[in-house]
Amino acid sequence: MKNWIRFAAIACAAAAAACSPVSAGAARQSATPSANAESLALSAAGLRIIPLTVITDTGSHTFQVEVAATPEQQEHGLMFRTTMGADEGMIFPMDPPRRSAFWMRNTVIGLDIVFIGKDHRVLNVAANAVPCDETPLPSDGLAAAVLELNAGRAAQTGLRPGSRVSW
Repeated sequence: MKNWIRFAAIACAAAAAACSPVSAGAARQSATPSANAESLALSAAGLRIIPLTVITDTGSHTFQVEVAATPEQQEHGLMFRTTMGADEGMIFPMDPPRRSAFWMRNTVIGLDIVFIGKDHRVLNVAANAVPCDETPLPSDGLAAAVLELNAGRAAQTGLRPGSRVSW
């Protein structure tokens, strides 16, 4: 019985010692501003979130957008999402810029698809793209990025061809 108690005590002490530095380190790390900023800058999907500003004839508007940087992230995009905030979106950077076409396969929320040229000006907007529609929606030139917003947001903010986009 003494051996069992001694074993249990040693096991508990080892577990506590093994967990303490990680927990303490995690607590210290989350208390630092840079760690908090980093955790706030990731979406539920694990994508980086950055501010994106559109400058139109009527003024400017800033969105918080997820960055679909890798081919896998770009392929998945906003598929299966059921909601997105009014000032949220997703940007698909394209390097090198290229002619592009998007569709709405497995995308259940309506979107405005904004094609952005190398000069960071809007080439064209595929407004109110129909959920789950597989019709290709093409760019009107070489796109350096594509921005997806909730359907109708481009019109609400005055975003149209020629508008400037910065991120």
